[in-house]
Amino acid sequence: MSKARHVSETPATQMLKRHKVAYTEHTYDYVEHGGAGEAARQLGLDPHAVVKTLIMEDEAARPLVVVMHGDREVSTKNLARQAGLKKVAPCQPDVAQRHSGYQVGGTSPFGTRKRMPVWVEALVLECPVVYINGGRRGYLIGIDPQALVRLLDARPVSVALE
Repeated sequence: MSKARHVSETPATQMLKRHKVAYTEHTYDYVEHGGAGEAARQLGLDPHAVVKTLIMEDEAARPLVVVMHGDREVSTKNLARQAGLKKVAPCQPDVAQRHSGYQVGGTSPFGTRKRMPVWVEALVLECPVVYINGGRRGYLIGIDPQALVRLLDARPVSVALE
């Protein structure tokens, strides 16, 4: 199934190693705009356990990170309300890339260029393992979602659109 190619280190995997966080590596053939659904299909994973990392910004253009199930969308209105912000919107790809240091489609919440507040869909934290981008297109890492809380101080929110 998964062609287990070794991927050279990324800022995300370097951060996880520094903090002694265990993870598994899963490579797949990146497809433009394929998203988490395409990764789940190629790797034979539950799309609900494949999570996406979104770089968004508030009303003052301050960046923030949202981690969401791959098969759900974020209610930016609910996120703004729960985060105590006036407005939240996705960043333009070039802006997201400047904030995270990662190419869009390869964004990890770990090892970002700028330290940003991280919000995570509460139900993601209930999964035993999530598959999240490891810092490169076509590269997921399987990890305990509690690492988001421990390393990034991720705060749970309920912002998934059904």
